[in-house]
Order: sequence, then structure tokens, then C-alpha cells
Amino acid sequence: MKVSIYSRKAIETLLQEGIPANTAIISFYDPLTTRTPKGYSPVDFSGIDNPVMQIPLHDIDIEILGEYGLTYDTYFPEAQALAAFIRKANDDGNDILCQCEYGQSRSAACAAAIFEYYHQLGIAIFADYRYYPNQLVFNKLYDALCGRKDAL
Repeated sequence: MKVSIYSRKAIETLLQEGIPANTAIISFYDPLTTRTPKGYSPVDFSGIDNPVMQIPLHDIDIEILGEYGLTYDTYFPEAQALAAFIRKANDDGNDILCQCEYGQSRSAACAAAIFEYYHQLGIAIFADYRYYPNQLVFNKLYDALCGRKDAL
């Protein structure tokens, strides 16, 4: 299974060119709140046949969860469903494309969790200077992939 990391700009270009067959898409987007810039909307994946999971998720660190009215337990409640989506994509022989706004934090953390779970190589994403994997996303998704309830 090939796992790729994309920004919004890169995925919108790929959508125009055509998403490869046998590719599942995981798309993180900023939740629509008073903090969201006016006119913002998630990437539009309508009209493609690929499996797509879109997840509204703040790109924040554990220290400021409270400022968003969140706790570790309430942040990223979709982690279990995303783990199931990833397992199915793998079982179906699909590649996975992880996308977030800048292709550096949430999508990189998702890719790192997938690499760690399947190949014990998640550290390669953390070590790549192009990425800043969100540690909350990584830990919650990795725990979900391992079948563990959130551990912290």
C-alpha cells in the first residue's frame, strides 16, 4: 500500500487531472466555526468514485484543547472510524492519499500512523523536514489502528 501526503492545492490539481484508481482518500479540513475564515469550505470530492473519508479536525496541540472546548477524549472522535476505513482500504488493495490544508500536519500525522502500524516506519515522517505531524492526530489514530482505546 502506497501512502501519499497532499496539501489542499495539490489535491485540487490532482482532482482536475484525475485521482488514480484504487486510491482511498482521507481529507482533513478545518471545522466550520467562528474561527474559520469566511468563504472557507472543504475540498469538493463529489463526482469521483474513489472511497473518501472527510474529517473536520482542528490542527491544534494538546496544550490548547481547552481553548477550543475540547479534551483529549473529545478531540478526534472519528479516529476509530478512520482506522476501520484505513484497514478496509488496505484489505481492498488500495493506496491511501492523506490530505489536509497545507499537507504538513494532520495529513502527515495520519500517514505516519499508517506507516508505523503497517511497517514500523512512522518515524520517517517525523524526521522529514517537510512535515510537522500533529502528535494528537498521530497518537489517537495509531491507538485506534492498534485497537486500543485512547491511551494518555
